[in-house]
Amino acid sequence: MKLYHCRDSRSVRPLWALEELQLDYELINMEFPPRYNHAGYLDINPLGTVPTFIDRKLIMTESAAICQYLVDKYGTSEIGLSIEHPEYGEYLNWIHRSDTTFTFPQALILRYDRYEKPERLQPQVVEDYKRWLSSRLNSVELALEASEYLCAGKFTIADICVGYALFLAYKTQNDNNFGPHTRNYLKRLMARDGFKAAMIQQEDLAPIF
Repeated sequence: MKLYHCRDSRSVRPLWALEELQLDYELINMEFPPRYNHAGYLDINPLGTVPTFIDRKLIMTESAAICQYLVDKYGTSEIGLSIEHPEYGEYLNWIHRSDTTFTFPQALILRYDRYEKPERLQPQVVEDYKRWLSSRLNSVELALEASEYLCAGKFTIADICVGYALFLAYKTQNDNNFGPHTRNYLKRLMARDGFKAAMIQQEDLAPIF
């Protein structure tokens, strides 16, 4: 297995999952954005996005899907749920919500607040999506009122996937409206050995935020 990774990007999700599952893999660290800074990357992933994950002939580019693949193929009993589990549907919902609902708006915030040329910055778009993100993250706060984890009463890749979205908000100072349960939850996740191992793997890369 091989993972192409940029610091603090969505590829943190599969990197963290690989560490939690203690699987053997090769990590290719790249400076961001890789389509400009890593020769030949577009030949591997024509989208130019990160992550890119390779397992034999399989190539995957969606961070939450890679996590689901890893746990279904290599470690369901540890940090995944089987299809027979009564909370399997809720578990899938959190995995997919993590990117489409929690991470995508942050990409828009970053783009129109930091990465566009000055004449293309859009303060109103940034403010609108900050409010949008804050309201959607209330679902995490509510879920954590009765449990330390999002589903099944245990740590799963749903926590990895959502945890990265919270980590991104924390790194980019978009965490002001985190509720107390959400804030404590992120601290617990960041204290896990798997998360800390993932952070060590990327510490030589330049910050992107």
